[in-house]
Amino acid sequence: MILKGKKGIIFGALNDKSIAWQVALKAHEQGAQFVLTNAPIAMRMGEINKLAADCGNAVIIPCDVSKNEDMDNLIDKSMEALGGKIDFVLHSVGMSLNIRKGKDYTDIDYKFMHDTLDISAISFHRLMQSLWKKDAVNDWGSILALTYIGAQRVFPDYHEMGDAKSLLESYARSFGYRFGKEKKIRVNTISQSPTKTTAGSGVKGFGDFFDYAEALSPLGNASAEDCANYCIAMFSDFTKMVTMQNLFHDGGFSYTGFSYDVFKLMDNKSKEE
Repeated sequence: MILKGKKGIIFGALNDKSIAWQVALKAHEQGAQFVLTNAPIAMRMGEINKLAADCGNAVIIPCDVSKNEDMDNLIDKSMEALGGKIDFVLHSVGMSLNIRKGKDYTDIDYKFMHDTLDISAISFHRLMQSLWKKDAVNDWGSILALTYIGAQRVFPDYHEMGDAKSLLESYARSFGYRFGKEKKIRVNTISQSPTKTTAGSGVKGFGDFFDYAEALSPLGNASAEDCANYCIAMFSDFTKMVTMQNLFHDGGFSYTGFSYDVFKLMDNKSKEE
């Protein structure tokens, strides 16, 4: 068990389609103890109590990631529940009201955008700042956030979330340098394939894009379970010299420019029409 004796915090497990949910199951399987957290409203909508039971009665602590006091409370209560400093954190948080409300990128509601950036990206800085000030992470610990290639490439329906993910990845580098230099702690992001989570499936045109990515990627789309395995590896001591990286976990999509399978897919869809 590669996480035996390690302790952590996992954000964002909503239901069994969530990557964070799969990470929790894998972390438990690999011997870790951890706290589960999500926004209070998400906890009411989701099934986190079931997950906690399946993970050795893991402690659940609600946290509104847009509030400094909630983040500080989460870190304090987690160290109390786990008996000291932690070894790993997964930030799996994202939300766009502009996308939910059907607002076009050229007609952004800036209050909505502020909320998107605060919840989806600034929360990662808020988390790391709280961890830093409280000296809450053990040496050689691992802080990880989930992102998407929309930070580097334009996917029109991914909208302002591409901007949010760009900021998130920048925080990983900027704070990652400081955590590495001062505390020997690593910070990375994982850029995952399109995944059929509750949040992902809500993006306009997701089904067609999922099929496109599957056809373009040499290995196909990475599943939530596969992503969870990668997260576990990043939490382990086997990757302790990897930091400030945006790590693509997408079956090769990010470096593939052409695939005949895409043309076959387009041809099949045109015939269906």
